[in-house]
Amino acid sequence: MTPGSNIPLPTARVTVDVAAPVRLDVSGLLLTADGKVRSDDDFIFYNQPAGPGVTYRSGGGTAPDAITVDTAAVPPGIEKIVVTASPDAAGQTFQGIEPTATIRNTDDGSVVATFTPPRLGSETALVIVELYLRNGAWKARAVGQGYANGLAGIATDFGVTVEEPAAPAQPAAAPAPPAAPPAPPVSAPQAPPAPAMPPAPPAAAPGTGKINLDKGRVSLQKNQTVSLMKGGRPLLSQVKMGLGWEPAYRGKDIDLDASVIAYGPQRNHIDSCYFGKLQIVNGAIRHSGDNLTGEGSGDDEVITVDLGRLPQEVTGLVFTVNSFSGQKFTEVAKAYCRLLDATTGEELVRFDLTGAEPQTGVLMAKLIRQFSGEWEMTAMGDFVKSRTVRGMVKPAAQAL
Repeated sequence: MTPGSNIPLPTARVTVDVAAPVRLDVSGLLLTADGKVRSDDDFIFYNQPAGPGVTYRSGGGTAPDAITVDTAAVPPGIEKIVVTASPDAAGQTFQGIEPTATIRNTDDGSVVATFTPPRLGSETALVIVELYLRNGAWKARAVGQGYANGLAGIATDFGVTVEEPAAPAQPAAAPAPPAAPPAPPVSAPQAPPAPAMPPAPPAAAPGTGKINLDKGRVSLQKNQTVSLMKGGRPLLSQVKMGLGWEPAYRGKDIDLDASVIAYGPQRNHIDSCYFGKLQIVNGAIRHSGDNLTGEGSGDDEVITVDLGRLPQEVTGLVFTVNSFSGQKFTEVAKAYCRLLDATTGEELVRFDLTGAEPQTGVLMAKLIRQFSGEWEMTAMGDFVKSRTVRGMVKPAAQAL
């Protein structure tokens, strides 16, 4: 979706999750026709996770926070639910932090739409999307309006009583320039202290716009996303995903298998390309073959994807690595994936797996076709208990 665009909701129950390279606090507010809550009970957030027809779910720092709306259970008089987000760290802005809201069918998890607000900078809170009632039908609108005075200001503007922590009085901050066509101002209470966890790394390519390839090679951290665009255009149509690893202990062979799983728009499994099936979707995706040891420098296995030849039904690709022999990733060192221009061999994007868990599979990265037609790559690094690509199909679908 683009700022200001709207779509009809195809189901009564939808979930909106908001992901970013840092932990976010996500909230929902139930509004009447005058754009206000009826009472503080209509503000749904971490300390008040349930309201009439609307619930909050914490991601616990490892998954995005989410707001679920059952439109059939929303009480009469409520005409809009706005979903807001702000960085969990006090005072942190959205500069270089690109949040993406994903609207899903709550019942089957399928993606209805995604929206990434553009041109963010000094904002410390966002009204990111809104669900609204129009002529008896519920719709979703991409908003993406940011404010410099935090979620507390948003909540106050919507009529929520906010108790500020003891601090010197500050004048009310004015909203930052909207990143989208103007939408009703909003704000919510400041988040409580974040649980002990390492701070998230800064975005790979700092700036106020979407991370792309304009500045050259991008090094991603876990959960960061880069658009395969340069100068406003898709950079290339044929790419190679190189995956590599080394044994953690000298002299020990590591037999891992790199694969890619292709999905359709409803996260339906289309096909898997791996050492036992070296070509899929009419040769648009090709596998280099199995590496049995992991020894030596450079990519151990390479998967070539001709994005220009992929059928329209293929909207998502998840790249995985498995240990068929049962070796755990705690026995692996220097695992990485990197995206190359298949024509020139130039490295465009790299993701180094910095952690390890005693599991036999890992979701390394995903390529997602956007509604605009452009492709985006997201670093994943999520460990799974599976020795084969077959066992990765379901968890990979859930991670799309």
